[in-house]
Amino acid sequence: MKIVILSRKSSLYSTTRLVESITKNGHQSIVLDPTKCVSIVEKNAPIIYYGNEKIEVDAIIPRIGASVTLFGSSVIRQFENMNVFTTCSSLSLTKSRDKLRCLQILSKSEIDIPRTAFANHPDHSEKIIETLGGIPLIIKLLEGTQGLGVVLAETKKSAMSVIQAFYGLNANILVQEYIKESNGNDVRIFVIDNKVVGAIKRISNKEDFRSNLHRGGTAESIILTEQEKQIAIKSAKALGLKIAGIDILQSDRGPLVMEINSSPGLKGIETITGINIADKIVEFIEKSLLK
Repeated sequence: MKIVILSRKSSLYSTTRLVESITKNGHQSIVLDPTKCVSIVEKNAPIIYYGNEKIEVDAIIPRIGASVTLFGSSVIRQFENMNVFTTCSSLSLTKSRDKLRCLQILSKSEIDIPRTAFANHPDHSEKIIETLGGIPLIIKLLEGTQGLGVVLAETKKSAMSVIQAFYGLNANILVQEYIKESNGNDVRIFVIDNKVVGAIKRISNKEDFRSNLHRGGTAESIILTEQEKQIAIKSAKALGLKIAGIDILQSDRGPLVMEINSSPGLKGIETITGINIADKIVEFIEKSLLK
């Protein structure tokens, strides 16, 4: 099989590992920068060019960065129109990247999430704080990634100031209850084809409440409860994702889904657990195309 990895950089850990696994399993790998793809749209003849080359492949693995979601999803959609198998559909990508839409889908699917408020005017600030049960609160940008644009407001005054400052910048934000018992930690659960294939607990450092490894957090292996496994699988299904990183908070009322990543990185989970996630992704493609 000829498998394309849509990635901005071939040197990224996840991209490198996927290339290794595709090659090892006897397939041909191609890394294409999605922003350099040219889609030709006409009746019954969708085409993608990369430079002067017409791209014809069996499957794609989208590794689309948040900053190019719109264009990246259009490239995936073009491959879908060409009947090329994709590990992440264009619709699932856009659903997962819109944090509010994602939470609304999870809520409708009866999946537990942190209580969340969304508004678009500074006059609503006090009502938001009151509705969410007071401080502390988490305030996050809709388009933030890897912990960027996430603020912990520990007093009502600071919460009001941060919310109003974001509104003043015309930024779209979510305000969420702070799950104190999680202690700034979360659990990343990796799901492939409706199965949990690995999980790690991410631990924030003493100087930052965010647990992202990019922000200096650490990680360790974790044995999941059956409830945690089921909520991760149910969340991936709700978004239509065959490959997903489900981030949950361990709360006194059970696991709460905090966020869903449609292009989850492989480095942290492979390094900590020793599980070959890249091989499992290739096995999923083989199973899907050969069934």
